[in-house]
Amino acid sequence: MNRPSAWSMWALASFFYAYQCALRVAPSVLMNDITTKFQIDATMMGQFSGAYYLGYSLIHIPVGILLDRFGPKRILPVFILLVVAGMSPLIWSEFWVYPIIGRALVGIGSSAAILGVFKVIRMAFGKDQFTWMLSLSVTIGLIGSINGGGPLNSLNAQVGFDFVIAILMALGVVLSVITFFLLPNTDGSGRSENVLKDIASVLKNKSVLAICFLAGLMVGPLEGFADVWGSTFLQIVYQMDASTAASLPSTIFLGMCVGGPILSLVARKINDIRTIFGCGAIMGMAFWALLMKWIPEGLLPFAFFAVGVACAYQIIAIAHASTRVPESQMGLTSAIANMIIMTFGYVFHALIGGAIGLASKGEINMQALTNDALVTGLLVIPVALAIASVGYFILALKETR
Repeated sequence: MNRPSAWSMWALASFFYAYQCALRVAPSVLMNDITTKFQIDATMMGQFSGAYYLGYSLIHIPVGILLDRFGPKRILPVFILLVVAGMSPLIWSEFWVYPIIGRALVGIGSSAAILGVFKVIRMAFGKDQFTWMLSLSVTIGLIGSINGGGPLNSLNAQVGFDFVIAILMALGVVLSVITFFLLPNTDGSGRSENVLKDIASVLKNKSVLAICFLAGLMVGPLEGFADVWGSTFLQIVYQMDASTAASLPSTIFLGMCVGGPILSLVARKINDIRTIFGCGAIMGMAFWALLMKWIPEGLLPFAFFAVGVACAYQIIAIAHASTRVPESQMGLTSAIANMIIMTFGYVFHALIGGAIGLASKGEINMQALTNDALVTGLLVIPVALAIASVGYFILALKETR
């Protein structure tokens, strides 16, 4: 494959990843509009947010097989349109069950974004450049998350909820068309003849599973806080205005943009497991201090930026998991690792939303939630980080023996 084709494939897959990242954080900014329109409480909002991760995770292996069989050119445009279709119930439905189904559909479509990135990088750049190119893709994707905060909030204030969703859907249709016409045809490359055997082999690998489950326990700061609950927490606990509260969690994504390339270099110096352990410890201490209000408001951007840098551990974890299997299974292992890690997004949203709902006694207006309710729900994050840090510390000790 020539270099221009390789870079064009990578760019289009990365732009799809950026688009779905923006949609992933949209509920954080649009939370009050969604809860008011459909008359739902924090528990139901948690289920809505978690449905994305459930759909995203469960479809990973089938999407990976489809990408191997038919190539990115045929698969990515179709899954972009699935994302678009999944947003439509927020505008056209009056019954809450359809937005839930739609949110799961957005997750299903979005799963092809990161798997498409995995596929394209391995096809076009090879395993030696996988971690570095993946970190660049994640950086581009996180620009979508950053622009899903403050700018989306401003647009919502100017044109309204329904029009914002319509704009996001139109962008998806345009991206699908461009992707179909510009991606080169690479059908069938990398197809495995023993897919089921390879899947079983990866799922029986205890080392891979340990790395992935512990990494899953560390997604709370990104997928629980920054994606959904961060804006509401800052408005109520830190008494910030809506615009600042919507923009500040984006600092986490900005930190992760920087963290991807930095952590890939750090991991080369001190090894992957120690790097991930350090990330877990940093995030755990930062979130405990955040919930206890030990961090002055003026220092919150710096704290969130540090948390964002540490959130890039996911890149290291996925790449490291793929080194624990034969080379023929590395692509599949990357998909399974991401699937397991992202499944914890649903777990976090279900636990956080459920805890906040119980503590707030079913309060529908998100702006009326109490400090105690939000802190109680978000305590899940530092507790899970503490467990993961201990686990990675044990793995690091085993590696030194």
